[in-house]
Amino acid sequence: MRLRQLEYVIAVADEGSFTEAARSARVSQPALSHQVKALEVELGNALFARLPGEVRLTGHGERFLPHARAAVASARAAAEAARDTARLKGGELRVAALHSMAMGIVPPAIGAWRRAHPAVHVELTEFSHMDLLAEAMERGEADIAVGTEPHGWAGPQQVLGEEELLVVLPVDDPLIERYRRDGIPLDALADRPWVLYASDFGLAPLVVQACAKAGFAPRAAARVHHTATAVELAAAGLGPALVPGDVIVPRYAGCALRPATPIRRRIVAFTRSGPPPSALVFTGLLAEHAAPGARATDLLHGKVTAKPDAAGENGSPG
Repeated sequence: MRLRQLEYVIAVADEGSFTEAARSARVSQPALSHQVKALEVELGNALFARLPGEVRLTGHGERFLPHARAAVASARAAAEAARDTARLKGGELRVAALHSMAMGIVPPAIGAWRRAHPAVHVELTEFSHMDLLAEAMERGEADIAVGTEPHGWAGPQQVLGEEELLVVLPVDDPLIERYRRDGIPLDALADRPWVLYASDFGLAPLVVQACAKAGFAPRAAARVHHTATAVELAAAGLGPALVPGDVIVPRYAGCALRPATPIRRRIVAFTRSGPPPSALVFTGLLAEHAAPGARATDLLHGKVTAKPDAAGENGSPG
């Protein structure tokens, strides 16, 4: 039994015709028919009923077909795995990340990747919630994911650091100067309506929990699906927002305050078991270039400042 014979059986079953199967398999019809017949002789049973004008699977064929499909898929997966060592000379790296990581810590690693491996295309997919990110990874939709620690994940993980959340207020808010040095207690903002996240957004429960620890439940002035939108609305005065420091662009450097009680979450890169070499290399670049929380520290120490063209290239992503 040869792999090509299994592929021919699958083609005939899918096309319902030896002629069309031969065309799709790019082989002569007599050659395909001969190989299928040889397989049937080897198995001792007919796989197809050859009727005038049509071809149908027999009962034996219906039971055989799923195993043939599995064998062909497994063979292709094995060949793909064998080619992984050459992936860094071409192909694609699929990266999945939470929104805030896709805006903040992932781009520097992608920049380093493009300089080192320009022939390998990078595809980035963003997710609003950690559960959605982990589910996509389980389905094999990405080679590597960047997010918070996935609950119950059995594959490899590497801790990249901690992301810090900052309070964003209008730059002329009197609380900016009052609390710039020691950090702002969240209960100082308890009487204000907040820019909150939509309930299906991953940061939503973290903000609610932080406010609850400060003794209040925040009222919503707006609910958004993007951290960049939260920054814009908070800086415009709609209400305070808790935002990952890594996504705050330079023109809003003067709008950010550290909470008196720091709010942080651990960031990890994770893959399925047996990740491709490209994912392992990208994990190394993340560990080297990502530096979660570094931007927040720079913002608070005045090391990130707005440029004259802040409304242009330094404007907030959508």
